[in-house]
Amino acid sequence: MKIGILSDTHKKTKLAKKAIKHLIKNGAEFLIHAGDIVEPEVLELLKNSGLEYRAVYGNNDAHLASYHNSYFLVQEPYYFKLANTKFKLMHLPFYMNPDADVVIFGHTHIFECDFKNNTLFLNPGETCARNKSLTEFAMLEIENNTYKVSYYSKDPKEELFNESHFVFERTL
Repeated sequence: MKIGILSDTHKKTKLAKKAIKHLIKNGAEFLIHAGDIVEPEVLELLKNSGLEYRAVYGNNDAHLASYHNSYFLVQEPYYFKLANTKFKLMHLPFYMNPDADVVIFGHTHIFECDFKNNTLFLNPGETCARNKSLTEFAMLEIENNTYKVSYYSKDPKEELFNESHFVFERTL
């Protein structure tokens, strides 16, 4: 299963739209937003993607509470199962213990892909290109005993995304 992951879109709805479009084009079957959604339009992009998704509240998302029942917005830490894999989704990296197979977080605006004690810790970086001139997001592909992570980044003025790939063997 391929899971598209973005975070920290803030007010950059056009960059969020490009990220979602790129993830779907590359086979995403499910989308995750790791918080700091900020704009209701980003929730609409997720909903209209045609894919199932989850989005966690970030520290800049309190104003989105009125949208809670209309979208798949969740509070952190949020646990769920997908592709025989236990996930923990959060925005703030406060619950960084390995109590799930995959821990997804945002907030730092820094891409992180770390595999420790059979747990994958993944931060897709900042989609908004606010702290650096890069828009970033990731794809997690779950296979039998393998996690494959594709990291996408580009200067917002450029046309093509750069890609980096990481592969981790996991024990079931």
